Amino acid sequence: MASPPPYNPVPIAYQGGMGAVPEWLNKGDNAWQMVSATLVGLQSVPGLVILYGSIVKKKWAVNSAFMALYAFAAVVLCWVCWAYKMSFGHKLFPFWGTAGPALGQKFLINRAALPASTHYFSNHRDVETPEAEPLYPMATMVWFQCVFAAITLILLAGSVLGRMNFKAWMMFVPLWLTFSYTVGAFSLWGGGFLFQWGVMDYSGGYVIHLSSGIAGFTTAYWVGPRVTNDRERFPPNNVLLVLAGAGLLWMGWAGFNGGDPYAANTDSSMAVLNTNICAATSLLVWTILDVIFFDKPSVIGAVQGMITGLVCITPGAGLVQGWAAIVMGIMSGSVPWFTMMIVDKRWKMLSAVDDTLGVVHTHAVAGFLGGILTGLFAEPQLCALFLPVTKSRGGVYGGGMQILKQIVGGLFIIGWNLVVTSIICIVLRFVVPLRMPEEQLLIGDDAVHGEEAYALWGDGEIYDATRHELYSDDTSHRHNHPSSGATQVV
Repeated sequence: MASPPPYNPVPIAYQGGMGAVPEWLNKGDNAWQMVSATLVGLQSVPGLVILYGSIVKKKWAVNSAFMALYAFAAVVLCWVCWAYKMSFGHKLFPFWGTAGPALGQKFLINRAALPASTHYFSNHRDVETPEAEPLYPMATMVWFQCVFAAITLILLAGSVLGRMNFKAWMMFVPLWLTFSYTVGAFSLWGGGFLFQWGVMDYSGGYVIHLSSGIAGFTTAYWVGPRVTNDRERFPPNNVLLVLAGAGLLWMGWAGFNGGDPYAANTDSSMAVLNTNICAATSLLVWTILDVIFFDKPSVIGAVQGMITGLVCITPGAGLVQGWAAIVMGIMSGSVPWFTMMIVDKRWKMLSAVDDTLGVVHTHAVAGFLGGILTGLFAEPQLCALFLPVTKSRGGVYGGGMQILKQIVGGLFIIGWNLVVTSIICIVLRFVVPLRMPEEQLLIGDDAVHGEEAYALWGDGEIYDATRHELYSDDTSHRHNHPSSGATQVV
């Protein structure tokens, strides 16, 4: 009789080599990556759904929230059917991966790998950094990158709230994901030409924020402006819920930046700390500027400052030191403030385009600024923990060429999004109007969706003009002190 196998005191769930626990699996990394993906997903649903639904005029609350919710769902399906491999698969062109589904278990339960991420020395023969192979399954990688793609489309939507035809938005989302987002993701993250050249984008300052800001502004141009009454006065319908959505956005950024080393390591910790330092600094600087120039500390302004700080640190979250994060926070709280409050009002090209939430300032300006500052402050030891190009360093540490790389990388993202987004909008105009008809624009949610965010009166009664007080979309409450500062911008 054969002797029984020796007793193993390690629980089965923690024994290596089992079917669901292969030798290469690091459970800590896998758990953190899944948590990070969930945190980023919560930034969108319910984070930006709540923020968008509450920061707009009350007649657009439902439409704005639904645009975010629809985009999230549409991106998930497109991502697993073809877009993931266009962003992180085998190289088709220097800026684009080969399309294909990410649905079968033979692909999803294998160890994660980015096949185009092998980095070679300048002779193009000797490997400088091997292919990225995190210690968790491909399913984790697919979902983690999916939530980044989804939030990019939702951020873009902020530029066209309050007037874009929902049917046009339904078509726009998969088209822009396919022809714009995947190009930036592959070029900078998936092993494309900007990745190989050494352009730094730790967690999406260019791939997500610069692209969504430029594409949002471009889409706003082609869609056209809101009705005059909405553009002149667009007060938030619930400032407290704006803060709730903003809080989810801020806390969720721990996964946004902390998950990008693809491991629960020291660089991940550095990224999370820097993220909070920069966001806090930027919020305070923006608020101080509001007080100095408008004599009012604006809640909406503070949220804008928080967002610009989070965006600015994103391309360098795990690459810069804490003092540099403070400097980046000072810059992100002041430069986008200046472009939004001063330049936007004086430069006709900016003021002529109705960018509803000022996404070009909070994301494009802040993202490009963060990318350039990363090229300035990237610390060599931190770069070695993350980047594929050995001996990478910022301008402060003798890497002056890195600043040029950052500028060129940003200009490529700007140019691609200007052209491709314009083409998508022009093509869509032949299929469906990009802008809602005037009768829908005047009424809002009820005309577009047959639903209203605040439709109940008294004890649950639907509003009836013959029995209830006069309803007016004007929320000025008949005071003689018009609001000023950041709230008016939004």
